[in-house]
Amino acid sequence: MRILLTNDDGVRATGLQVLRRIAAELSDDVWVCAPDTEQSAASRGVSLHNPVRLRHLDDRVYSVTGTPTDSVIVAMRDLLDDHPPDLVLSGINRGQNLAEDVTFSGTVAGALQGMQMGVPAIALSLARGFQGATSLPWETAEAHGANVIRTLLDQGWPKRVIFNVNFPDVAPDAVRGVQFTRQGHRDFQMSHIDKRDHPRGGDYYWLTYGAKKSNPDAGTDLRAIYDGYISVTPLHTDLTHEATLARLQES
Repeated sequence: MRILLTNDDGVRATGLQVLRRIAAELSDDVWVCAPDTEQSAASRGVSLHNPVRLRHLDDRVYSVTGTPTDSVIVAMRDLLDDHPPDLVLSGINRGQNLAEDVTFSGTVAGALQGMQMGVPAIALSLARGFQGATSLPWETAEAHGANVIRTLLDQGWPKRVIFNVNFPDVAPDAVRGVQFTRQGHRDFQMSHIDKRDHPRGGDYYWLTYGAKKSNPDAGTDLRAIYDGYISVTPLHTDLTHEATLARLQES
């Protein structure tokens, strides 16, 4: 099995190194093509107005001066054009990708691009800030990652679907299991701005992203992570709200 890895934290990120070790448990044919610099919150951005450069860093390891989506496109259309991957893994992100986050996540975007190009894909993230840990427990993702991926490969999934996997920020032996979940929704607004005076006049802004716990429903990705479970959510790109569409068609 040939596996392509990408991420949005950058090719030198700790999470990508963890993912490489997980992938090595599944295959001896693992390739990396990831952004040269951090591209968090890049969503499905594509570099249409700037050239993208590919750099060879190591054996089967490459960086791209662009987004996670760019990375997958370059890998699929150049590096692996003659032998496409059988699986795309994106991550492991430094921080959760849950609820509304999935729509601007570069990690999820990397998996979606793989899916769009006909390859089964999984996005993987490690939660932070929920259990009070002072550092990210990367060992939790590494301990459980390969088994979660094997389980999903054994189950299979439709061509237009990806899996969004989030590991809780607990010790490996404190993980309570795996839950298959739906995308949750927070009950508060997380996006804010920090408005500051520019020394040369006028204002400038830092966009901030507040973090606090909501009160999510059972069965959601948020609730699973809060409760110490690995969350696995099937996602797809059809954003149609079927109930509203049906009401409009009947009116």
